[in-house]
Amino acid sequence: MTNPAPQITSPFPAATADQWRSLVEKTLKDAPFESLRKATPEGLAIEPLYEAPDNAPVLATRPYDVERPWDLRVATTHPDPAAARNQLIRDLEGGAASVLVRLDPTGQAGVAVGSPEALAKALDGVLVELASVALDAGFLGPKAADWLSAFAKSAPNAVLAFHMDPLSAFAEAGESPGPVESHLVSAATVGARLAEIYPKATLFLASGRVVHEAGGGEAGELAFAIASAIAYAKAAVVAGMSMEDAFSRIVLGLSADVDYFLTIAKLRAARLLWAQVTAACGVSVPARIEARSSARMLAAQDAWTNMLRLTSAAFGASVGGADAVVLGAFTDPLGPPTAFARRQSRNTQLVLMEEAHLGRVADPAAGAGYVETLTDEIARAAWTQVQAIEAKGGLINALAAGLVADEVAKVVAARDPKPRIVGVTAFPPTQQAPVEVERVTPKAVDAPSPRLPGPDGHCPPLRPIRLAQAHEAAQ
Repeated sequence: MTNPAPQITSPFPAATADQWRSLVEKTLKDAPFESLRKATPEGLAIEPLYEAPDNAPVLATRPYDVERPWDLRVATTHPDPAAARNQLIRDLEGGAASVLVRLDPTGQAGVAVGSPEALAKALDGVLVELASVALDAGFLGPKAADWLSAFAKSAPNAVLAFHMDPLSAFAEAGESPGPVESHLVSAATVGARLAEIYPKATLFLASGRVVHEAGGGEAGELAFAIASAIAYAKAAVVAGMSMEDAFSRIVLGLSADVDYFLTIAKLRAARLLWAQVTAACGVSVPARIEARSSARMLAAQDAWTNMLRLTSAAFGASVGGADAVVLGAFTDPLGPPTAFARRQSRNTQLVLMEEAHLGRVADPAAGAGYVETLTDEIARAAWTQVQAIEAKGGLINALAAGLVADEVAKVVAARDPKPRIVGVTAFPPTQQAPVEVERVTPKAVDAPSPRLPGPDGHCPPLRPIRLAQAHEAAQ
């Protein structure tokens, strides 16, 4: 009998933190060890080494589905409803699971829809019992919700995401057509009525993306989302819904950025805070998260590198446990995407889902010292901001008082004035590779006014930025 082969996988002696530090200090030469410590723009510490946590929390994760671990959602903003419809049908045939339609009667920032007939034209051929349909309609949200309801024809199995979110529209524009409180009441009233017709539908999108796109940090974005959820739940209860039904009809909206560690930790922190808020309200409802790729991270210069950023964002969103993921196109800073650009965004998710198998492990980042610590830090910082918002009387008052805008301004001021952006400030190309975009001519359509009786609401606006823009303009 031959001797067994040597075990090359025999355990090595465990290395200690002191041993690691001793080796690292040799490579630092004259630089202090503290030079390895970093911080996020919000001031959250990032250490060079983390140990495994002793008591990491067990997070509730999205429902496990081996065939479709998360909802691959595609968006359209094409101004022509017929062209938008063709994009969505092509994406669904190519592997997408649901669609998001952004409405804008002017045609400048979304599909030019101003009536139920126009929305039906944009969704013609989409089977709402099989493919979820989500909206993004700003102050027109309640009216658009009724248009979508008409398209679904009261089918009880329709999987609809009405995504009413007047608070984000107010925060970005800095004003509302009529009192923003009235828009909140209108959304809740329409939502309560539609909830009885569509038991599988969600009503509100409590999104913090407006903070992210304006340059804010992870904790600020998460705080805005949680404060929005609280406001929508309160309004829904006043409109006649139970507390449990109100929270079950809310989706959290967050951004997925190029730094996938921050994205993973932020989404995990969102579930921690959601559990804390719902428990305080006496209900037990799992969080549902829709993650959309960051627009501010994309660059117009050397736009092909945006594919890497979008892949990182999709990775972070999927590992972080997003229930639905929406990826933009790599050409977005230059113009509307072609069929090729849309296919790249769609297939990025399909590869991560079906070839990299990212959805086969529930909460794969659990137990990692860095991610667990960062999750805790973001959650605590966000909760402090939520408390400050509620102390002002809620999100509307906090926006009007400038509390949210001030926090965003602090983070923007703390950002590196020359961030390392591949293709822009790092490794810029000597010659730009051509990028094709679709040429469209927006055409405005008539639409009902979103104005409600009473004085307009006002707050410091959270205008979206693009981090590479200033550096691209200097080229």
